[in-house]
Amino acid sequence: MVITGKVRVNRSTKELANRIKPHEIAVIDHPDLDEVAALSLVRARVRAVINARTSISGKYPNHGPLILLRHDIPLVDQAGEAVVGLADGEVVEIRDNRIYCQGRLLAQGIRHSAESILKVIETSRGNFHRGLEEFVDNTLFHARLESRAILGELEIPRLKTSFRHSQVLIVMRGRDYREDLQAVKSYIRTKRPVLVGVDGGADALYENGYRPHLIFGDMDSVSDRALVCGAELVVHAFPDGRAPGLERIGKMGLEAKVFAVPGTSEDAAMLLAYHGGAALIVAVGTHFSATDFWDKGRNGMASTLLTRIKVGGILVDAKGVNRLYREKEGVKPVVQVLGAAFFSIFAVFAATPLLSQLGRLLLLKFKVTLGL
Repeated sequence: MVITGKVRVNRSTKELANRIKPHEIAVIDHPDLDEVAALSLVRARVRAVINARTSISGKYPNHGPLILLRHDIPLVDQAGEAVVGLADGEVVEIRDNRIYCQGRLLAQGIRHSAESILKVIETSRGNFHRGLEEFVDNTLFHARLESRAILGELEIPRLKTSFRHSQVLIVMRGRDYREDLQAVKSYIRTKRPVLVGVDGGADALYENGYRPHLIFGDMDSVSDRALVCGAELVVHAFPDGRAPGLERIGKMGLEAKVFAVPGTSEDAAMLLAYHGGAALIVAVGTHFSATDFWDKGRNGMASTLLTRIKVGGILVDAKGVNRLYREKEGVKPVVQVLGAAFFSIFAVFAATPLLSQLGRLLLLKFKVTLGL
């Protein structure tokens, strides 16, 4: 099978997904491709994916490569550094596992199938226990180092957005975050919480017709469209004050506050709302399992553990809520419920002599009325 198309190159898959055009070939540098990144490429309607690195190493069962293949997006893996040197717009030809540019062989990788990915996933399940032990050890080690910085008093920036005595909805770019946001629409409509988008979570809010009150994070995966929507901007900084996200904000001519705290941006956003006096924090798209953190390239979850300890009393995690409730299930569940109800009524009539006789009398009267 030969695939020809223009390439779009970026070492950051989430940045690439924001700017790649439909039917272009995505060239990424992404070890252990995670589910969220894979779905972003699916939504971008890419023609194929070339990964310079290993999309599934077997360290843990990541399903990103399988998602691509199940959406009929070919994947060439372990193509090497040469493909990352391609310029946007160059035309390449993929022949099986070989990549050609301007008629010459540029690189050769591994052409995956769903079967080959499933085999690696199955093998990785055997490695999970050992990896989990290392994950827990790393979490506890860093939790001791970061506990004072997170559990103690923090220097909170003065914000225009008020959290005091308010309910706050924080949207992160985690697994099923779009579906979970859809599932809490009635909550947003009735409670009107303060809306906070963490990086790409701001786009999810914007795409659903909501303007976030505040956008927080490293500013590496949020779109320009969301940044200029009028939301207050707060950049997540390292504990030493370095804030790489400020550079992008400055280039766009926008202003932003800075919040310096260790850990992930979603944890920092919860701490910001907590210290701002929020009455309730509802979180969508959170990362909490070991798999979630491995997907993000992290080997522990110290800041998340400490943050949950601190804000847990007012935190409602809406992760996976779409699996419990879906607004658009159609009429099938209604038919099933009505069917069960009619069956129950029939069973009661059949089991009760008096009701059974009444039923037969009604049926007889019905036949007489129709002249049967």
